Amino acid sequence: MTGAQPGPDALSLLGVLADQTRLRAYAAVVLGATATFDVADHAGLNEKDAIKALSALQSAGLLTRESGGWRPVLERLRDAAIASALPKEHADHGTGDAQVTTVLRTFLVGGRIAQMPAARSKRLVVLDHVARVFEPGVRYAERDVNAILGAFFDDYAALRRYLVDEGFLARKAGTYWRIGGSVDL
Repeated sequence: MTGAQPGPDALSLLGVLADQTRLRAYAAVVLGATATFDVADHAGLNEKDAIKALSALQSAGLLTRESGGWRPVLERLRDAAIASALPKEHADHGTGDAQVTTVLRTFLVGGRIAQMPAARSKRLVVLDHVARVFEPGVRYAERDVNAILGAFFDDYAALRRYLVDEGFLARKAGTYWRIGGSVDL
C-alpha cells in the first residue's frame, strides 16, 4: 500500500474479521465471489448486510473494488503481521538454545523465511520452528496447510515438501497432520 496512510494494525484487522458477517463476506470474496449479490449469496447474507460488511472490509484495506468487482487484498494481512512482529535483533524464538536462536534469527526475518538454509542441520531447525504451528493430532486440508505455510515462505509448496520429506508432517489423500518436531509444553 505505497503512498497511502498506514492502515489499521494487526489487532484492528483481527477485530474487523472477528465479526461473523464481515468474516463470511471476506471469505466469499477470497473464494472467488466478485459481485455484491454473489458475496451475499455465498456468505448466506441479505444484500444490505453484505454491503455493510464489504464497506467495512474495504475501509480496513482488506478488499478493493475494481471494474471486475470485489477483490481481496491478501497482502494487507501479511503486511500487518510483519509490521507487528518484533524487530529481528529483538526476536526471541523462545528456544533457550543459543545455536537454534542464531539460526532462526539468521533465516527468519519478520517472522518469514528470508532464505531456505542450504545446510540440512540449519534447515531442520527452521522446519522444526515452522512445524510448531501445526497442532499434534489435528488433520489439515492441503489448502489450509498452504495458507499457513504461505505466511512463512512464498514457495509454500517447497516448504510443504520439506516438512513431509523430513518427517515433520505426514500426508494422505490431500490431508496433512503433524508427526514430528518439538512440542511446546
